[in-house]
This record gives sequence, structure tokens and C-alpha cells, in this order.
Amino acid sequence: MVAQSASLGMKDSWGPLKALAAATAVNGIGDIVLCRYLGYGITGAAWATMASQVIAAYMMIETLNKKGYKAFSLTVPSLNELVQIFGLAAPVFVTMMSKVAFYSLITYFATAMGTQTVAAHQVAIQLYCMCAVWGEPLSQTAQSFMPELIYGVNRSLVKARMLLKSLVIIGAINGVITGAIGTSVPWLFPNLFTPDPAIISEVHKVLIPYFLALAVTPSTHSLEGTLLAGRDLKFISMSMTGCFTLGSLLLLLVSNRGYGLPGCWFALVGFQWARFFLSIRRLISPDGILYSEDLTRYKLGKVKAA
Repeated sequence: MVAQSASLGMKDSWGPLKALAAATAVNGIGDIVLCRYLGYGITGAAWATMASQVIAAYMMIETLNKKGYKAFSLTVPSLNELVQIFGLAAPVFVTMMSKVAFYSLITYFATAMGTQTVAAHQVAIQLYCMCAVWGEPLSQTAQSFMPELIYGVNRSLVKARMLLKSLVIIGAINGVITGAIGTSVPWLFPNLFTPDPAIISEVHKVLIPYFLALAVTPSTHSLEGTLLAGRDLKFISMSMTGCFTLGSLLLLLVSNRGYGLPGCWFALVGFQWARFFLSIRRLISPDGILYSEDLTRYKLGKVKAA
């Protein structure tokens, strides 16, 4: 993950892509050979996955070495460097954990509603996660290209705003398309997931909030990626914590009022759209990172490269 982020930060997407392709091939071939022909079962699948991850990590580290970095060398960071790393990593950790915790909380409330309800939720949430990842490249693009435009040598806030506008538009189109596809599959072909009419009925009840939550996700990724690129870490961690807290209270309310699984999914809609509106309001504000000329927020010091 560190090597991949470093490569993307240097606008090198081919290195991670080649490593991912090689890892996918090794994992697929390893699963077939170890599980089907050698009979190792789930143990063989685990070994294949481990081998693919090791190969991918080695390839990405080699890519960094070719760029002049000593990625295989080991150094002990100083206390000052640890503080700087913690200042960057802690808000990102809070942001990621808030999202994971909220998704887990939805599953927790769905589990308390019965076997059929939680089965329908698992179908919907798995499809949602498969479609939501299509917005991640927008976040990676923002984190790769925005830093140079916001506080780099070729600083241009006008170009940064134009790039963000393009990413949000692409995200909106992406969200509508993936939302339409993700909604139509369980609506038109529900038997692909289960033949139980009760579970199918529960899945159909959440398709409207499913679409509304998915449609805004890619644009939200681009906005939050821009905030991360601009090092507005305090805001993004506090806003995500606030969304998680209010979303949890909303989940508790709809669960106690008996709104069922649709109520839980509408809470997810509120969670996603709140993230979107908070992020875009922060970015377009006069003192936001895309309008402010204050560069002192970016002076975090220099960390030695190994």
C-alpha cells in the first residue's frame, strides 16, 4: 500500500497496474493449481493469495528503486519524523475507520431484523461495494495531481478548481451509470443471487436508497481526495466523525421506529450525501484550499527519504 501510494503520488500509474495484473494472474493460476489439481483446498487459496501479494509488493518496490529510491533499506525514524507521520496518518485512519464502522453498524442493525432481512442486506451491500470502488480512481487522481497545483512549484489554484470540476462531473456520470447498472441487476435478475421470493422482495425494497447512495459516491471520492491532497486533514477527520455519529443516531432511530431495512439504507443515503455537501462546501469556501493564498498550512517539515 505504501509503495503503491508513493508511485501514484509521483503520477506513475503503470507500475501499480503492472503489479496488480501480475498479482491477479499469480493468484488465479495458484488457486487453480493448488486447489483443483493438488487438493489443498482453502489452504492452497491462502498460499496463492499470499504469493500474489508478495510478488506485487516486490514489483512496486522495484519500481521505486528504478526511480532512485532505496526502498529495501531500513531506517529508524526520529521522534520528529514519527510526529509528522502521525499528524498525516491519524486523520486518514479516523476517516477510514468511520466509514468501515458505519457500514458494519448497518449490518449489525440488519442482523437484528431476521434471517431473510440480513440475507437481503448482504446481497445489496456486496453489490454496493463492487460498484462503489469505481469511484476510487477519482480520489487517486485528485491525490496525484492536486498537490502540484495547490502548493507545488507550478501552483495554480485556477487549474486546481478546473480539475476538481472535471472530476466531480466525471464522478456524477460515473455514479449515475454504476447506480443504474447496480440497481437493474438485482431488479431484473434477482435469481442470480437467491431463489427465495421473500429475500428478493426485501432486496427490491432498498433499491431506491441503494441508487441514491451509490450515485453520489464517486463525486464524494473526488472531493475527499482533493481535501487529502490539500492536507485539510483536520476538517476531513472531524467531518467524517460527525457524519458517523449522526448517522449512528439516525440508524438507532429508524431501527427503534420499525422502519426496517429500507430505513437503514436511507440512513446510508444521509451519510453519503452529508459527506458530499460538507466536502464541497469546504472546498468552495473563500478560505478553502482552492481559494486561500495562505501556504503556512502546508509547511509540515521535511521527512528524510530512505
